[in-house]
Amino acid sequence: MFDLDSTSDSVDSLPAAYEAPAPSRADADSAPVSSLPMIVFERVSLSFDGRPVLEDVSFELDRGKTLCILGRSGVGKSVTLRLLMGFFKPDSGSIRIDGQEISSMDEEGLRAIRKRVTMVFQNGALFDSLSVRENVAFPLREQSALEEDQIEQMVDRLIGLVGAEDIADALPGSLSTGRKRAVAIARALAAQPEVVLYDEPTTMVDPIIARRLGDLIQRLKRQLGFTSIVVTHDVRFAERLADTVLFLDQCRARYFGPLQGFISSGDSLIRQFLTLDAYSLPSA
Repeated sequence: MFDLDSTSDSVDSLPAAYEAPAPSRADADSAPVSSLPMIVFERVSLSFDGRPVLEDVSFELDRGKTLCILGRSGVGKSVTLRLLMGFFKPDSGSIRIDGQEISSMDEEGLRAIRKRVTMVFQNGALFDSLSVRENVAFPLREQSALEEDQIEQMVDRLIGLVGAEDIADALPGSLSTGRKRAVAIARALAAQPEVVLYDEPTTMVDPIIARRLGDLIQRLKRQLGFTSIVVTHDVRFAERLADTVLFLDQCRARYFGPLQGFISSGDSLIRQFLTLDAYSLPSA
């Protein structure tokens, strides 16, 4: 069991009853899985009230891989996730998910995309008046034709997936930040998405909880095959998760490539970012 408040440092095996993501459109068409990146950002720009937020940003991500988006505050990291969800539309450029251009989609098309791509918000975005169990069940009741007993079974599996059985009937207001994030992950998985977007999952949690959240994200990727994008400012967290890294600076992609290339980069600004992230105050 994965319990964010326990003393265990590892995550046990995920329940076998939880199914892997549904086959993608490309799979259904019998196209080779590797022939089409799951996500493509191509020369995307966005401004708010004339202030650039992203300028000419490009990256792509293959199925089953994890991209970590790094950078200082205010450089457009979280905005990138919201563009992928269709909450914002770019001023220019192309955003494709499994080959489908989403920047010109209407709301009906975006609803279909959001069944395949889900987001774990930084604040959890849980309903305060609903219990943990009811929060996890909410998207199943809204988006599926499952019978109530099937919903209850799926909710039990998802709650077990994140080790939240002991708080199933609790309200979000009584939970720690780390446990709220775990419940938010369970709710995000209710639609069995193909892509999971995580917005600053380690903000305002201690290093032990951050490690356990990282364990959970990594296990979901490895055992269930999720494609993941993780926005973070924590390099050590990114080192544990990332296959590739996108480093944003002044609204632009300063680096996109393998994790090791980022860590060993000779770029002076990247070296400064890495150095400051590793800095810790001396003991009193």
